Amino acid sequence: MSPIRIFLADDHGLLRLGLATLIDFHDDLEIVGDAENGEEAVERVCRLKPDVVVMDLMMPVLDGVGATQRIKERLPETKVLILTSFGTSADVSRAIRAGASGALVKDTPNDELIDSIRKIAAGERVLSPEIERALADEPAPPEFTPRQLDVLGAITRGLTNAEIGRMLGISADAVRQHVIKVCERLGASNRAEAVAIALRKQLLKR
Repeated sequence: MSPIRIFLADDHGLLRLGLATLIDFHDDLEIVGDAENGEEAVERVCRLKPDVVVMDLMMPVLDGVGATQRIKERLPETKVLILTSFGTSADVSRAIRAGASGALVKDTPNDELIDSIRKIAAGERVLSPEIERALADEPAPPEFTPRQLDVLGAITRGLTNAEIGRMLGISADAVRQHVIKVCERLGASNRAEAVAIALRKQLLKR
């Protein structure tokens, strides 16, 4: 069988070198390239088409979430394994929603990391126990009706109630009621705060 082709994306050269050295000990795994930021990773991954990308969550230029999203849009068969030393459960959750197949902390034992790469390549999902616990404790995102999502999307674009009403074919007063409901569900005190929360939580990208 052909070896699993792996790409490394991390802004720390020593970590990339350490991972490459570890992976080179295994005949069924092969390093095909690396990158030190998310933008480089997207460009090189799309050219090299590896089986698995081991992706740092926090990188310059473009973070691991953004890089994962772009890679999965262009190469849906390529698997992404997030490797992170820090970051909130919300960051990891965003990465999973962007298409990552799993996430591990960077102090994961070597044999566990290698086994996880193999599982990811085989189509399994892998999460470190501490990451799994953090995700389980994260509050579920608020649920919106399709109309409320339309209104939320419109207010993030800066449209007024009257403009939203004309776009959706409803009255400005109906739009105002939807905005009130959206703010309540987000725990926001006004439109601006609702927009900030929606963008931070990427509620319109799910």
